[in-house]
Amino acid sequence: MNAPALAPTHNSTDPPGSPGPTGAHTTAPAGPTAQPTGPTNLTVLLIEDDPAGSLNVPELLDSTGKPIRVRTARNLTEAQRLLTDDVNCILLDLALTPPARPTDTDTEAADRPADELSVLKHVLELAPRHAVLALTDTGDTERGTEAVRVGAQDYLFRDELDGRLLSRAIRYAVERKRSDTAERRLTESKLRAQENARLERGLLPTPLLEGSSLRFAARYRPGRSRALLGGDFYDTVRTPDGTVHVMIGDVCGHGPDEAALGVELRIAWRALTFAGLCGDELLSTLQRVLEHERESDEIFATLCTVDIAPDGRRAGLCLAGHPSPLIVRHGRRGRTTPPAPAELLPYDNGGPALGLIPNARWPRTQIELGAAWSLMLYTDGLIEGRIGEGKERLGQDGMVEMVRRQLSEGLRGEDLLRAAVNEVRDLNGGELTDDVAVLLLDREG
Repeated sequence: MNAPALAPTHNSTDPPGSPGPTGAHTTAPAGPTAQPTGPTNLTVLLIEDDPAGSLNVPELLDSTGKPIRVRTARNLTEAQRLLTDDVNCILLDLALTPPARPTDTDTEAADRPADELSVLKHVLELAPRHAVLALTDTGDTERGTEAVRVGAQDYLFRDELDGRLLSRAIRYAVERKRSDTAERRLTESKLRAQENARLERGLLPTPLLEGSSLRFAARYRPGRSRALLGGDFYDTVRTPDGTVHVMIGDVCGHGPDEAALGVELRIAWRALTFAGLCGDELLSTLQRVLEHERESDEIFATLCTVDIAPDGRRAGLCLAGHPSPLIVRHGRRGRTTPPAPAELLPYDNGGPALGLIPNARWPRTQIELGAAWSLMLYTDGLIEGRIGEGKERLGQDGMVEMVRRQLSEGLRGEDLLRAAVNEVRDLNGGELTDDVAVLLLDREG
């Protein structure tokens, strides 16, 4: 921004008693200059080292007509001391003597190539959050342009400082810096969000059911705001013998640490399952993994595992402090068979949550599934939402009745899970605070 050459006006930083707007000035003191009285919205730090004080800053006013406070520093050491949080803009004389390196000798300093913008670069490192206006010689447009490229918000010619235009340049520089900072933070936030999303999406399971006739569907809703992954976890794999293994679990809490631990347990479960472990042996090993990886002894995890025989008619169920799955037994062609189209699997033979009791045991219960069925596994986030404004919770019985009604409406697969999660949220009167995971396996007779 090049201001027209006008007669210099009174310097607002001159001590009381200095001449008025006659163009004359007195030698500025070697330290911080006097400050204008009265409230102000902007503070400017002028950094220049001309002992004659030839740089005359005119009186400055902000957009409301209040005086802009001007501080003066004669070197970068003094500038660093005066660079407090209330400083909005820095006026930097590019002719300022650059600081010497601590290890430089006089010979080395003389032999080192001069960097005309080394002072500006130093100030930008010193004050990355502040707007900077570079002051240069009249006609030295190339140097001023380079200063903007390096990081200054604008440049001005020293002997063309007019109060009105300089005030406007300061306000513009401050607003531009704020805008640039806000845009940079927004960009950084978006990049972090995208990276987190890619990371969390990569940690979500991909069911391995190749060769199985079972159909799989899942819904996942973390309790953390803007997150993709919570403390709930699930997985489904088919081993070479044709057995389909399905698991769902819940680490207590729903923060990032719990989400990370849930991922570790899921990956461990998949590896152990492919290694041939099942039932109590698998859960005992997972408990050792949990005890080793958790941050405190108070952390525990509930778990439900189901291993479905290759013929699809039988399954083994293990519960580690987790809600029992819901089963829907169908008649031919997908029609439900009365009187109980949806019911909970037996849960009396379960064991404690992982991490609560050393050397615990988890019995495996044999379940007859039938020829055609749907098996729904879920975490407690689906049943612990409130019903209306009172303290009553949906609970397992309420969930069973809800699913029965949705089945009677013809909902199946993904549509059934979507309707179930949405209705639970609506009954709660808004988003659920706990993580919710629910998955469905279907077999047609």
